[in-house]
Amino acid sequence: MTTSTTSFPKVRIEEVASFVGQTVTLQGWLYNKRSSGKLHFLQLRDGSGIIQCVVFRGDVAEADFETAGHISQESSIAVTGTVKEDTRSALGFELSVQSITLLGEAKEYPITPKEHGVAFLMDHRHLWLRSSRQHAIIRIRAEIIRAIRDYFDQNGFTLVDAPIFTPNACEGTSNLFETDYFEDKAYLTQSGQLYMEAAAAAFGKAYCFGPTFRAEKSKTRRHLTEFWMVEPEVAFMDLAGDMDLAEDFVCFIVQRVLERRRPELAVLERDIAKLEAIQKPFPRITYDEAIAILNQNEMPVPWGEDFGGDEETVISNQFDRPVLIHRYPREIKAFYMKSDPENPKFALNVDMIAPEGYGEIIGGGQREDDLDTLLAGIQAHNLPMEAFEWYLDVRRYGSFPHAGFGLGVERTVAWLCGLHHVRETIPFPRLMDRLSP
Repeated sequence: MTTSTTSFPKVRIEEVASFVGQTVTLQGWLYNKRSSGKLHFLQLRDGSGIIQCVVFRGDVAEADFETAGHISQESSIAVTGTVKEDTRSALGFELSVQSITLLGEAKEYPITPKEHGVAFLMDHRHLWLRSSRQHAIIRIRAEIIRAIRDYFDQNGFTLVDAPIFTPNACEGTSNLFETDYFEDKAYLTQSGQLYMEAAAAAFGKAYCFGPTFRAEKSKTRRHLTEFWMVEPEVAFMDLAGDMDLAEDFVCFIVQRVLERRRPELAVLERDIAKLEAIQKPFPRITYDEAIAILNQNEMPVPWGEDFGGDEETVISNQFDRPVLIHRYPREIKAFYMKSDPENPKFALNVDMIAPEGYGEIIGGGQREDDLDTLLAGIQAHNLPMEAFEWYLDVRRYGSFPHAGFGLGVERTVAWLCGLHHVRETIPFPRLMDRLSP
């Protein structure tokens, strides 16, 4: 007869250290299993950790021993037993089993320990998330998101949510997702920046954090059609202050991950030394200096063109930490970017390029605060003036110098985890050729 589990505390695996010598019930899924005569060794996972559950024939009912021998991968089970210390295991504890209850059988689980192709794993992304590697990535992602919120909340910023439906473009009209909005047209947001500029006039220091959408027909390892971005905006801040903020912010995130997610980094076999090198100050170079670096490395780029992934990789390889590239040609930047008063052919903008070839993780700069100049910029880009009337009001009624940036969460996760492709950095990625699961 199976022993009742109702009289024993139900705990999570991450809590077992507090129950050494006590009988508890764990509930989770069978991660792996091996058997040896009168013993079954069950690897149980519950989302908080993995623990070995030792089933000895003499300690359990015969029916429970048979159940342990036939449980299939990823079946859900409840296991009752005594928590014991085990210095050989990564967790440091194991469970000496007294009884087992099969809760939900998993028949022919698709993802077996053998190798699977990326397309197969992406088709089964909802199950792939259960693997130790994906589990580690998503936990690091969650830590990065927590660090982002903590940084801004602790430094006087107010969270101001930007809308998902917008009447206008922010980053150019060629990569907008258009949708019907009753009798009108709307677009999925490319950025909350314009709204944060209005928020900065209300709160001084504001940020938004949410999903953004770019209909870019790109299949590179750095692009998603839906990704998450955090966008701070600060009143009375110039480009220099913006770069200081970005630098301090990224250092905070990296240190938080190193402090709290070393076990997950170990699962990913991440080179910790490279992350420990991420300290202030970051190198700061101008666009012209970046062009010179490319020329020296036999990758010439005509002056006035933007940098792609290959160029960013060559530049980042010169440094052991993120590099800030500032003052790009004004003509290749958005209409809202302020020109450098010392040389108007340059914009007061900045991109932060992550080391090890992970590309741009931050883009930002000082915004144009002169009404007439902004009007001329909207006209020059052939944008519908009526869609920006509200944005122009920020200049009409108490204009002020201000600056900000956007940090892409997925590229940051890819960099800190050492991943080759951003598709693993988000639970359910959206790519040009993927809308499911």
